[in-house]
Amino acid sequence: MGGAPFSPFLRDTLLLSLSLPKRRVRERAFTLIELLAVVAIIGVLASIMVPKYSEVVERAKVAKAIGDLKAISTDLLSLDSLPPSLAGVNRHMMVDPWGNAYQYLRFPPSKGKAPPAGARKDRFLVPINSAFDLYSMGKDGATALPLTAARSRDDVVVANDGGFIGLARNF
Repeated sequence: MGGAPFSPFLRDTLLLSLSLPKRRVRERAFTLIELLAVVAIIGVLASIMVPKYSEVVERAKVAKAIGDLKAISTDLLSLDSLPPSLAGVNRHMMVDPWGNAYQYLRFPPSKGKAPPAGARKDRFLVPINSAFDLYSMGKDGATALPLTAARSRDDVVVANDGGFIGLARNF
């Protein structure tokens, strides 16, 4: 058995593989263009999501202020007579979601008289409440007596003697 150690097919294949130039294996990596495309996509998504997130946070703060004002007005209306300040219902230390104190103004008892000069007013300059004003100054922390003023549009107010609690621009 003195034949060749390889069959002719195997020998030809081996010789062919030895004679071919070796290919260098290319490492897999991201190109600069691919990385820039990913960064651009992330930037577009962020530019869409950040304003939406801010809007959701602002709506949550308004909802929190509405809940606080409902609780405070319920406490005030459960008393026989209105206290001169929110300390009378242990709510004087409460702050709205924007870090400002809730505003409260008790009107003196009046028989047919208009509420005092500090009363909040609607678009017809008619006082929005008859016994007291209770509100948050909103995001900007500034207010004006008429609800139609630019500084009052973001205020969260109790109006119609507790019948409406919400943003001044919606009243």
